[in-house]
Amino acid sequence: MIQRRILVIGGGAAGMMAALSAAEQGARVTLAERNEKLGKKLYITGKGRCNVTNAVEDREQFLRHVFRNPRFLYAAYANLDNRAVMNRLEALGVPLKVERGERVFPVSDKASDVTAALRRGLERAGVEIRLNARVAALRLAGGACVGAMLEDGEQLEADAVVLATGGLSYPTTGSTGDGHAMARESGHDVRDCLPALSPIETKESWPAALMGLSLKNVRLTAWVSNGRKEKKLYSELGEMLFTHFGISGPLALTLSSLLPEDMSGVRLSIDLKPALDAQTLDARLLRDFREQSRKQLISVMDGLAPHSLAEQLLRLAQLSPSAPVNGVTAEQRARILHVLKDVPLTPRGLRGFNEAIITRGGVSVKDVNPSTMASKRLPGLYFAGELLDLDAATGGFNLQIAWSTGALAGRCAATGEV
Repeated sequence: MIQRRILVIGGGAAGMMAALSAAEQGARVTLAERNEKLGKKLYITGKGRCNVTNAVEDREQFLRHVFRNPRFLYAAYANLDNRAVMNRLEALGVPLKVERGERVFPVSDKASDVTAALRRGLERAGVEIRLNARVAALRLAGGACVGAMLEDGEQLEADAVVLATGGLSYPTTGSTGDGHAMARESGHDVRDCLPALSPIETKESWPAALMGLSLKNVRLTAWVSNGRKEKKLYSELGEMLFTHFGISGPLALTLSSLLPEDMSGVRLSIDLKPALDAQTLDARLLRDFREQSRKQLISVMDGLAPHSLAEQLLRLAQLSPSAPVNGVTAEQRARILHVLKDVPLTPRGLRGFNEAIITRGGVSVKDVNPSTMASKRLPGLYFAGELLDLDAATGGFNLQIAWSTGALAGRCAATGEV
């Protein structure tokens, strides 16, 4: 059997897994990476700790966390699921641990351990790693993809090419849309790209005064109105963070991937006491007011929220922090109750690709065979990772998409499955 030559373009999570899988099938593999090192974006994932996957129990649980085109992932996930990723990384010398929310990290908390292990695996498998090798264009001949041309004019020949150049998020890591351009030039449909898992800017300026304040066990809800009726877009319990421009943190990041481009009809609400219904919370307020009747109102509020937030809540309720507790009327107490259960915010926009964790949009999955990751339009070309129109929630799901699609693309490129 003639050894197939496989070129993988992009040395991120998807590209490294594709190269490894192709080499394991006996192919002669070249991995071209435009940066000076592999896995540059991996170094900053999970705040430098690298949330490699999520340990959900089964495929259906995993797919519930995928926002766009989850069914496209059936074959890729079956080929390399989360447990297989964990086993593979541990076999490469990266002990793993599972934390809250089933998020999986290296025991060392070092993303560099993941990239170093993958590089060792690639070298052992005989993959030729070409760093500082930016691909300028795909090479086409006879209606098929037969390699690529580097920026310096060097021609790389291949029997199949895996395109795994990433999306547009964190462009300093090399994600600048090269792959999207190559896909378009070779006749593929590329869906509009937007920031996803991005901090949210708000019209209100008061969050800036609370910059750095983190909230836990709160509920963030979003409603969208079309002018006639309003529907709930999102409502989840978890953590969030106030910033100088609005909000961030897990709840806000997940919501950002669900917001429409036009946010004019969207409103947000933070329930600071989701475990208490309004009646129970009102009873607590009454008790606190009786016990602290000789104090200022801010003293009671400090028992319900961090001080800086407590002051802001009173401003929203149009009450003075220095007002005497024994002078609070039933109507004023109702206003306090309301802001504790419904802190209003209005989204203005997202922070952009420089701060977005991933990209929403990309190569249309309609142009790709989900069973092989092969292009339906151009023989010899395969796709993997964030380049595709696939995105998911925080918690390791997006990296799992990269591992799964990369493994399937590399394997099928090496075996010639289309």
